[in-house]
Amino acid sequence: MHQNQKLVQERILRALDERITPAVYSSKTPVTLRAWMAPDEPVPVAEAMRQEYAPFALGEPWGRAWSTWWFEVTGEVPAEWAGRTVELLIDPGFIGDWPGNQAECLVHTMDGVPVKGIHPRNTYVRLADEAAGGEQVRFLVEAAGNPDILVNEFVPTPYGDKATAPAEPIYRFRQAELAVFEPEVWALRFDVEVLYQLLMELPETEPRRHEVLRAIERALDVLAMDDIVGTAAAARAELADVLSRPAVPSAHTLSGVGHAHIDSAWLWPIRETKRKTARTFSNVLRLAEQYPDFRFACSQAQQYVWVKENYPTVFEGIKQAIADGTWYPVGSMWIEPDGNLPGGEAMIRQLTHGMRFFQEELGVETHGVWLPDSFGYTASFPQIAKLAGLDWFLTQKLSWNQTNTFPHHTFFWEGIDGSRIFTHFPPIDTYNSTLEAEETHHAVRQFREKGRATMSLAPFGYGDGGGGPTRDMMERQRRTADLEGSPKVIVEHPDEFFRKAEAEYPDAPVWVGELYLELHRGTFTSHAREKRGNRQAEHRLREAELWWTIAAVRTGADYPYEALDRLWKQTLLQQFHDILPGSSITWVHRENEEDYARSLAELDALVADAIARVTAQAVADGEGDGSGAFAVNSTGHARTALVEATDGSALALVAVPGSGIAPLVAVEPVAPVVTTRADGGTVLDNGLLRVTLDARGLITSIVDLRHADRELVPAGRAANLLQLHEDIPTAWDAWDVDAHYRASRTDLVEAASVELVEDSALRATVEVVRQFGRSRVVQRVSLHADDARIHATADLDWLEDEKLLKVTFPLTIHAQHHSAEIQFGHVRRPTHTNTSWDEARFEVMAHRFVHVEEPGYGVALTNAGSYGHDITRSVGVTGEVETELRISLVRAARSPDPVQDIGHHRFEYALVPGVGIEGAVDAGLEQNLPVRVVRPGDATEVAPAAVGSAPASDAVVPSSLPTAAGLVSVHGGTVRIEALKLADDGSGDVIVRLYESTGARAATRLEAHLAADRFTEVDVLERPLGAGFPRSIAFEPEADGRGVRLVLRAFQVITVRIHRA
Repeated sequence: MHQNQKLVQERILRALDERITPAVYSSKTPVTLRAWMAPDEPVPVAEAMRQEYAPFALGEPWGRAWSTWWFEVTGEVPAEWAGRTVELLIDPGFIGDWPGNQAECLVHTMDGVPVKGIHPRNTYVRLADEAAGGEQVRFLVEAAGNPDILVNEFVPTPYGDKATAPAEPIYRFRQAELAVFEPEVWALRFDVEVLYQLLMELPETEPRRHEVLRAIERALDVLAMDDIVGTAAAARAELADVLSRPAVPSAHTLSGVGHAHIDSAWLWPIRETKRKTARTFSNVLRLAEQYPDFRFACSQAQQYVWVKENYPTVFEGIKQAIADGTWYPVGSMWIEPDGNLPGGEAMIRQLTHGMRFFQEELGVETHGVWLPDSFGYTASFPQIAKLAGLDWFLTQKLSWNQTNTFPHHTFFWEGIDGSRIFTHFPPIDTYNSTLEAEETHHAVRQFREKGRATMSLAPFGYGDGGGGPTRDMMERQRRTADLEGSPKVIVEHPDEFFRKAEAEYPDAPVWVGELYLELHRGTFTSHAREKRGNRQAEHRLREAELWWTIAAVRTGADYPYEALDRLWKQTLLQQFHDILPGSSITWVHRENEEDYARSLAELDALVADAIARVTAQAVADGEGDGSGAFAVNSTGHARTALVEATDGSALALVAVPGSGIAPLVAVEPVAPVVTTRADGGTVLDNGLLRVTLDARGLITSIVDLRHADRELVPAGRAANLLQLHEDIPTAWDAWDVDAHYRASRTDLVEAASVELVEDSALRATVEVVRQFGRSRVVQRVSLHADDARIHATADLDWLEDEKLLKVTFPLTIHAQHHSAEIQFGHVRRPTHTNTSWDEARFEVMAHRFVHVEEPGYGVALTNAGSYGHDITRSVGVTGEVETELRISLVRAARSPDPVQDIGHHRFEYALVPGVGIEGAVDAGLEQNLPVRVVRPGDATEVAPAAVGSAPASDAVVPSSLPTAAGLVSVHGGTVRIEALKLADDGSGDVIVRLYESTGARAATRLEAHLAADRFTEVDVLERPLGAGFPRSIAFEPEADGRGVRLVLRAFQVITVRIHRA
């Protein structure tokens, strides 16, 4: 028989779309709607229940952007529907079918209990499997008028903030009906769909393809198109044989797990995410009732907290589902954070706060990290995860790489310290799978471990804006669990998948270093004020814990557990992977800046209160008359710093111990600053460095007087030069910096004014004002006495669109690599572009410093709140290799936030010549933890000296108070203190987190300046180390109880509990 396969395929599609699918509902009857619009922000259901509702008809408009409407739905199940399956169908006027980024609903009982969420691909509420007929139907439906921010892709839109969104309604209510659901037609729909999708994935030469095609054709032959309901069973019988054929033994296994990746903020504000969790989680609970074999994995402890606080019945349902084995808390983290930008301690707290919540509230021990959607992953992460006792890591984001295809899906990921964690990238290349054959077969084709491994993981369910898995997906899974020609799609716990995958592939390949995403490089810089806010919040939290620990031990003060816990959780939330990267709508970032301002104000008050208690106790102990001031050092190492007197009228050079305080007594400078004029410019010289600025305020020469008068600025170049680029990526505006930005560059060399504004032996400062476009910047360059650093600030009023501003420091350094600080260490990246992998790293992330060196000489560039950098090499006019360090200061993308970064910014950075990595580490810490100045008993601290912030003089505030040491000190080696805090269990024990900072084995001694009973090494949750847990090379408590001798491997992090006597 001759047959046109294409015509048969077209027949199948038309029958499925136009006849079978519509026949799933055989009868319908309308319900009645009444409506009430919340006047402003969403209200609890209890308040909505008290309102007066007005008649509302289908087709009426509703829902201006971000508004909330409540609809009262009433109806009656017709008597003739007795014994039938009945559902309520709701369509509030969906535009397209993208779940989670437009109108959404949550259906409640009239008693206010959430029942189920509604989105474009999940529009039903099951009322009865077998109706009695005559039942009264009454529900309250909360409808959110959320706009589709990306409806025009990346065109700037005013809809991203309630304050700017147009007032016109977006939606018209389309459907509110009761309907008879036909289970046999529903099953036929998926029999046909699954088989049709299967045959379309099989080669035309594959006999199975033709067998399936013929079976579907026979089914359509017996299916009466005018009586789908009556003939569906006969059609299904024609398909039973091909559906029963088992998969071949070698078929790839896909471990499906239901999932809903809910962005905690993105194209909607946090307040909307709280409602999204309720809609999605209600859907999941209802789906589990319909499909007992369904399983769901859910991360982000913060979202569970929102549900617990706002939807207690849903939270109780979740706990029951966990007990029933249906629901799996996963991920171990407080939120799904950005994978690069949070500091080391913040990464640890993401895990400790998340894991404790899962343990204490849900009774679950999590075993892995579930982080599918962050924009690259730091090379420190394997160790951080292992320090929490975790076994596996999952993401799929590197499938988005633009240049290089990542070579593995299943592998061991090795971090900078040598820690390894078993890692899997789902080859299905999405965390929003629908389990359609195109996706599942793509996973098999893509899987790079074929022949060595046989299984991969497939998260399925609508995500980003929530929604979760649907019954459609479960129908596909059931049919493909063991089907010839298809991968085997089973449902299981991620822990079980990872256990089996590692057992099957124990010698999986090893990837060493960062998981760099070759995309979304702009997230290192977008929303610069919030990047600075994050850096400040992390360091203020460090200071607050440090000084309250000292205050608690020294004075008996009550440690502010609740405040610190709350402020940490706020900061962790703000590190979510669409908030901190700067890729959310205006509303999100406006609130985020406000949250940082509140947190920093509270943290400053906490720090000041603690320090005041410590200094007051010193006076009370008779250590002085209280007439003087203290300099306060929150770094773990001793330092000399230039500070301002408490009244802001004078400068002083002071020496302060690590994690301690010292009287504000001047140290006579060994190398005072001298200024001279030359060729219309200014020369600053402190005997360590000689810095020349030309008449335009550009640094044209930096001579290191300690190293044979070495010149650092290449001939014909200028340092501290601002460079402006056009910044219009091909897509993903806030996310991306594309390489073509380098084709346009404007050097901002012209100055409106150049002035020597400070000229003393302690500090000299040149101030330069520049105007460009609609923007204005005030740059200040300072040289301090006894300080081989060039301090710089830029106060910028930024009013540009689609521009990128960088500051550059070209150097006469022949560097093959640069070192960039990350959490608990640094990574080395090439400065050349030998390979496509090197070239793709044209914009990279660093925390507090980048460092370049040639044998015998290095230079660091530190910053106080920037992350984006580029480091390149070239050959200068003299034929010498030059290395150029650039910090990306600010961008001006227009989507999804059209006013991104507009306004005032302050940037602080410093060039540090003649240092190795250890010096760079300390310089970065000092940049971000400036010395504070306080008077004993005064809870208001004075800010550290800012460049040009006070008139300089040699006067100091006298003090008779002696130096007060911190609670602990580290002696010898390259080990640094990361955190000092009281134990979370309330025992009063002191917790010290240490790390090796340079990448070399280090021996050191940790000394305690308090009555200590013993020292123990613990994990980051402050628990005793179990068998097989990574430990220090040596941990030897001293017999006198005053300290412990340690040997750490390169970049190792350890946590020490000091048990107080």
